[in-house]
Amino acid sequence: MGDQMDMARLRRLIDGVLLTLYTRYTVKELPALCERLGLPPPGAGDTKHERLVASLNACPDDRLPDVAEAALEQEELGQAERMALQDVLWLGRHHVQIPGRTRRELARDFDLSDHLGYPDRFMGLLSRLWHLDNDPLGGWTTTTNSLRTQIERHVIRFPDDWTTEQFFEQLGAFEAPHPRFGHFIEGLASSAVLPDEQAQRRFVELANRHLNPAGAQLSQHGETDGYPHFQLVEHGRGTTRRPRNLIFATLGKPDIRFTSALDNDIEVAERDDKVLVYDHPVGKEGLLWKHILSWWQETRNIPDQEQAARALYSRMEASLPPNSPGQKNLFWHYHHANWDHLNDVPALLPEIWLHWDPKPLRERGVRFPLPAGQLDTGTDGPGGSSHR
Repeated sequence: MGDQMDMARLRRLIDGVLLTLYTRYTVKELPALCERLGLPPPGAGDTKHERLVASLNACPDDRLPDVAEAALEQEELGQAERMALQDVLWLGRHHVQIPGRTRRELARDFDLSDHLGYPDRFMGLLSRLWHLDNDPLGGWTTTTNSLRTQIERHVIRFPDDWTTEQFFEQLGAFEAPHPRFGHFIEGLASSAVLPDEQAQRRFVELANRHLNPAGAQLSQHGETDGYPHFQLVEHGRGTTRRPRNLIFATLGKPDIRFTSALDNDIEVAERDDKVLVYDHPVGKEGLLWKHILSWWQETRNIPDQEQAARALYSRMEASLPPNSPGQKNLFWHYHHANWDHLNDVPALLPEIWLHWDPKPLRERGVRFPLPAGQLDTGTDGPGGSSHR
């Protein structure tokens, strides 16, 4: 699921980031800082902070997520600030909910031995997602008893000191927002943390025993450096598969043939002006306009983004059936309503082909129809097909 992003809180957090950053920059350097963060130029003010706040106030809400992402790349940001920004961003996007009971039962069943074989990678994951070090502005505390030091002692050096449940408790994993816990589980299954495929699959099998009853699972989506890549997805709520090829914006029935039945590789024997085939991986966030635009610029060698965007829009618009004014109206209104922030919205693709049947319906017969809910266009020509 995904809730509406809390823009008011995001704006306050970005203001806090600016308060952290402004002391490190001169007045002359403020324009470059604003540009790097994606903010408007500094506004009027007596102090550097006032000028940055004026810039932030001039920034529209729909640009704030991009500003926050840029802020997360700043080395000066403390882990507490980083986590607060991440939580607002992640909670406002699609994420999988994992109940506290599921988390605790998973921890009780989880043997850390495989992960502790790669302590540096393991600690690296923890450092990215959890607050392990005391706040250096705390004044009276030292790093002697920091969570990092305790984990290095009670989990890494003396692994029998803490159970995995105690370890999760110390991290705050049981009460953490759903997206943060989800990123943690994905990290534990990743080859960057566990470069051993058998160990990866052992963990995924264990995790899924607990995740599946809660409507979630770690599902393999391709490979990374030759190792399986797992993503946390909702289980039993529609397909979790990602398309290998998206055939869309066709100007007629595409001429499709398999080049490898074993690998499910296909070839569209059409000129580029007749059919578009998007063959890049589709990630967790889905297929956004910026992904389609990046693919279009790469395949058409168009360096200017605005020029590429208008060419892609025109090409997709041309594929809309002339006898379907409803589709044309929806396509026009969707893109023009979102044009100023089109990069961040899902891509609306016309004329997508989902199924292909080499026989028309009259030959295939009613006993073997295409999947329910799809538009059968296989009554004309030598082969059947389905698209929407």
